[in-house]
Amino acid sequence: MILTGDLGSVGSQLLCELMIKQENIDISAVHADCGLILFDVAKQKDVGAGGSGCGCSGAVLCTEILPKIESGELKKVLFVGTGALMSSISSLQNESIPSIAHGVLLKGGDV
Repeated sequence: MILTGDLGSVGSQLLCELMIKQENIDISAVHADCGLILFDVAKQKDVGAGGSGCGCSGAVLCTEILPKIESGELKKVLFVGTGALMSSISSLQNESIPSIAHGVLLKGGDV
């Protein structure tokens, strides 16, 4: 699994498109996003494109992902904690939004 922190539906789609376009790698079958796991965009009201913020990563990792690694259901998870340094001033000045991502490989005991 390749797990991103909080890209939501828009960012997840863009990530998959960029990986195909720039690297010729289709990750759509193995990609999941904490914001989309935490919130069900189709069933819940007013969640926009899914979750946002560091809380999504912690909640999903602790309740969903780590138990699946411990049970052996998941063998390896590349977790990429995504984030943006949002500033209303930067947006108003038509500047780009700086972003950051840390990659952590989580493995089960048998791997």
